Amino acid sequence: MVKILVTDKVHEDGVKLLREFADVEVATGLKPDELLDRVKDCDVLVVRSATKVTGEVIAAGKQLKVIARAGVGLDNIDVKSAEARKIKVLNAPEAPTVAVAELVLGHMLSFARHFPQADASTKQGKWEKKELLGTELRGKTFGIIGTGQIGRTVGYRAIAFQMNLLLNDVIRNQEFAERTEGKYVDIETLLKESDYVTIHVPLLSATKHMIGKRELELMRPTAVLINTSRGAIIDEKALVEALQNKKIAGACLDVYESEPLRDSPLLNLPNVVLTPHIGASTVEAQRDASVIVAKKIKETLA
Repeated sequence: MVKILVTDKVHEDGVKLLREFADVEVATGLKPDELLDRVKDCDVLVVRSATKVTGEVIAAGKQLKVIARAGVGLDNIDVKSAEARKIKVLNAPEAPTVAVAELVLGHMLSFARHFPQADASTKQGKWEKKELLGTELRGKTFGIIGTGQIGRTVGYRAIAFQMNLLLNDVIRNQEFAERTEGKYVDIETLLKESDYVTIHVPLLSATKHMIGKRELELMRPTAVLINTSRGAIIDEKALVEALQNKKIAGACLDVYESEPLRDSPLLNLPNVVLTPHIGASTVEAQRDASVIVAKKIKETLA
């Protein structure tokens, strides 16, 4: 029987599916040496983000046929080492689509209507109506960098707020543009003309720090930058400087160059909304990731 080792907490519905065709061991919180020992006789390794599947782990897994991440990014997996061993690497990029899209809209609304400040001041017994004058999303220009599944899902929801879309991607989805009345433009135009900019691209060598000092200087002083993809896509030092010097109005961030966020100037800035990488942290997204990965494992081993 196929042996599957699950080393991070995944939704039980996915584990149930795995147990229909495999011997499944769930062992979370393993130390590196324990992982090396446990992976030796496994056919499949299932992780989320906590487990680091290094080249050493892959080398120890002599029987490994599949490494699966119940999530999107593969940052914690040495994909090249896996490919060299002809081990299939699976993930579930479709699972958190709605969760991330809703978080983006939540971030925008939080910034536009001062939710964090309003909540804090009201709980302190204040009644700061005049001080919390906000803005509407209606009529604002929304720049979407990356129009894959998540970017498009964000766009479809944004037009319900009557926002105007500017789009940028190496692959243009004309159907999406037509349905949303969005317009594909170069990244410079998008940055110059958008009131809000959201990023939905993978972290690659070509996208690392794709938003740096030069790009931030192109943005309007009233513009807001949103990042729910990967922290290193933005040059965080340049972003802090832009926020401190009011080059842009603000930023809404769920991801950071170093996580968890510690001792960062971002923590002390008034013009940011920060969340702790919770883009995929919904009950529905976690269940979907677990179930999708389980189905892909079964199909791969069939």
